[in-house]
Amino acid sequence: MTTQVIVLNGGSSSGKSGIVRCLQAVLPDPWLAAAIDSLVEAMPASLRASDAGIAFTAEGGVNIGSEFRALEAAWREGVAAMARAGARVIVDDVFLGGAASQERWRRALAGLDVLWVGVRCEGTVAAGREIARGDRTQGMAASQAELVHRGVAYDLEVDTTHTESLDCARAIAARTG
Repeated sequence: MTTQVIVLNGGSSSGKSGIVRCLQAVLPDPWLAAAIDSLVEAMPASLRASDAGIAFTAEGGVNIGSEFRALEAAWREGVAAMARAGARVIVDDVFLGGAASQERWRRALAGLDVLWVGVRCEGTVAAGREIARGDRTQGMAASQAELVHRGVAYDLEVDTTHTESLDCARAIAARTG
């Protein structure tokens, strides 16, 4: 079977978005990008700083509420529906719940050919990228660097600590059918 969905999981500032752009450039067919950051940006401002939505602590923690979870579940099902309709999709996500987050995706993507990719990056390197970006709460990258991988099973892992996004994308592309 040909890969229909590539799921990239990694902490904040680990390099997932850069890999997505490179994958879109190196893969022979068109692939859509579905990023958790885009979902957050699509939410009303009232949910981007509330107990019901998503809130970021001063130390870089992330608190998820029930309204966010409901919209996230609908988003996951929408991504799966696009893949079932014939679109190839690259998911850029942060599994804050580790294995439980992956299981939610597994249920949504049931019956599809999925390539599970862990995007690793040393916490200190990700923290430096976080500072350079300027659009993240400091501490988020370091706190998520290992947390998001706990209990998650991958088909492939890449490490952006010392490897460029394009090289990571080529390794991933080589694993798609």
